[in-house]
Amino acid sequence: MTDEYFMEIALSLAEEAADDGEIPVGALVVCRNRIIGKARNQTEQLGDVTAHAEMMAITAATQYLGGKYLADCTLYVTLEPCAMCAGALFWSQIGRLVIGAADPKRGYSRHEPSLLHPKTRLETGILADECQALLTKFFRGLRT
Repeated sequence: MTDEYFMEIALSLAEEAADDGEIPVGALVVCRNRIIGKARNQTEQLGDVTAHAEMMAITAATQYLGGKYLADCTLYVTLEPCAMCAGALFWSQIGRLVIGAADPKRGYSRHEPSLLHPKTRLETGILADECQALLTKFFRGLRT
C-alpha cells in the first residue's frame, strides 16, 4: 500500500470532520500496513482544545499496541501538525510522519522545526492539493 492510499483515508476522515463543522483534519497511524489508530478533529464536538486528529490517533495507536512508543509506525495527517501535536509525536518517537498540506500560520515547522524526534523520517506534500482544497473550501464556507 502506498502513501497516497493511506492519505486518501486520512482525507476521508477530514471530510467527516468538515461535515460536522470541525476544521477538516484527519490522521491515522499505520504499523506494518495496518491501520492501528485513526481520528479526525473533534475539538468542537468534545469541547476539548486538545482533541486534534493527531492526538487522538496517537492515543488510539498506543492503546492498540499497549505501549507509548510508535517507533515502527507512520502517522499520516492531512495538515501539518501544530506544535502541541508535534510535541506528542516527539514523545511517541513516531518512526515516520507523512503530511498532506503545509500550515504556514500554525504548523510546527514555522515555529519550531526541530520539534520532531531526531529519528522521525518526514515526508511532505502527499496529496497536498487535495488536502489544501478541502481546507480552503471549509474556511471559505465559514466566511460566507
